[in-house]
Amino acid sequence: FVVLATENPIEQEGTYHLPEAQLDRFLFEIVMDYPDADDERRIIAETTANRAAEVSTVLDGEALLRIQEIVRDVPAASNIIDYAARLVRATRPGRSEAIPFVNENVRWGAGPRAGQSLVLGAKARALFAGRFAVGFEDVRAMAYPVLRHRLLPNFRAEAEGITSEAIIAELLNATPEEVRS
Repeated sequence: FVVLATENPIEQEGTYHLPEAQLDRFLFEIVMDYPDADDERRIIAETTANRAAEVSTVLDGEALLRIQEIVRDVPAASNIIDYAARLVRATRPGRSEAIPFVNENVRWGAGPRAGQSLVLGAKARALFAGRFAVGFEDVRAMAYPVLRHRLLPNFRAEAEGITSEAIIAELLNATPEEVRS
């Protein structure tokens, strides 16, 4: 099954934060800004008109499952898998793979599901770009939506305004694509 959920970062009265274990089950957290002026006018016009909404099927369940199969068929070389695993492992404070910035600012890092999501997201991105193999740029691009809800900044980071996005940027800067032997 597929779940799409929204979260309003401002209004949280009557809502409850999801525990980390449930957040980890979401493939991505995508941050959306306000619409531009033209889009906002179109939204207002279309949602306040006196007519029934036109709803049409975009994908049925069978097509969605087929797309998932196609994405999984996109090859990811072993060095890509290694890079994704090293990025995820670098998020875990107190571990030998963690970078100093993580040790100083993260209370809890990403689990193995993050690596799976990182590679699947990278495969989908490569496919949407018309490529049939995953590149390092795909993994880097997927790091933010895959990791931002899986990293738990510590009290120090929160007090200093260090966000999960800043932690991810440090991870990407500090984690080389290839490991030299």
